Amino acid sequence: MSEDNPFIWPGYTGEEHPELCDIRAMPPQPSVLKPGQLSESLIRQYFEEGYLVIKDFFTDAELKACRADLEIHVEELAQKLYKGGKIKNLYTEYDLDHRLVKLEEEWPGAVILLHKIGKLPPSFRALWGNERMLNLMEQLLGPDIAGMPNWNLRTKTPHNEATTVPWHQDAGYLSNDIYKVFMPTVWIPFVNTNEQNGCMQVIPKGHLSGKVGVHQCCAGDTWYIMMEDGEMRKRLGCTVDDAVTCEIPYGGMLLFNNFIPHRSLDNLSDHVRWSVDLRFKKPGKDNGMFGLKPDVIMRTKEDPNMKIDWDTFDSLNRTELQMKSVADIVEVNPDQEFDTGVQGPWMRKWEITHLNKHVHKHREMEKAKS
Repeated sequence: MSEDNPFIWPGYTGEEHPELCDIRAMPPQPSVLKPGQLSESLIRQYFEEGYLVIKDFFTDAELKACRADLEIHVEELAQKLYKGGKIKNLYTEYDLDHRLVKLEEEWPGAVILLHKIGKLPPSFRALWGNERMLNLMEQLLGPDIAGMPNWNLRTKTPHNEATTVPWHQDAGYLSNDIYKVFMPTVWIPFVNTNEQNGCMQVIPKGHLSGKVGVHQCCAGDTWYIMMEDGEMRKRLGCTVDDAVTCEIPYGGMLLFNNFIPHRSLDNLSDHVRWSVDLRFKKPGKDNGMFGLKPDVIMRTKEDPNMKIDWDTFDSLNRTELQMKSVADIVEVNPDQEFDTGVQGPWMRKWEITHLNKHVHKHREMEKAKS
């Protein structure tokens, strides 16, 4: 890639839409707040800074339900690995925050299998469609609200490159139609998070250009895209020197958008840092999913108390669809049950600067086409 000519990479368009995510995008605020809604000054801060730390939002019961579902998934994973001859110990004596650490130690890649679960656990549905959450989204989006299909369970085990995400903008993973869409994201931890166990960092006001900078793929031995500090300085007008570390207590969340640069730190603790990120937008065909999966409608002006159709949403496995979308450029692992590769159409958007198991054959096949 030529620094002077990034346009050869389809992920970079040069378009600017600051009005989508700065203070101009802030809807009229209610005079009387509903449960879950925040003061106008905090909502204004979110649009001005690009992020907001909310320290007390979810109840203990809501998060305990999520942790209970995670225990079920870890048990299912352990049984799968044990029956498949991948591990010799089920580690049932360990609690939720340490059992996955032991599974990963014996069979590296266990965390990726858990990351790739295709269906929302019931408690995650309840969290995403939570009435208080949707009330808050009304302050950011207005009365018409959809869930964007790109949700992710984060299974950050200690000192694991596969769960340490480099600087990027979320829009860099999505199709270019999302460059014209404002997409709030909520990042919800299921433990207290701090610098020791790998919390998030953001660059305040890094969203104000309304641009998506040039990324590369893939960072280290991962499937993650990455953006260099020089690129952020040049095109977004921000720098990692201004990064803010966002320590989120249990019960809180981090709110940001699809334009702000962010990353997660390495987990230096002895336990898993569990979290999920959930994304929202106004309903519409432009949802960044490369046509693979539609939004799930959560609330409309005409029907603010609608029943969310989770079954239809879950009938399409996003992970499987993403892998199929790049089957022509990524070698398929014949052992699909224990496949720890993660692929998706974002790999077509950016320069492949590092080959690994996730992008094997990509560069050679793309060269053959040109």
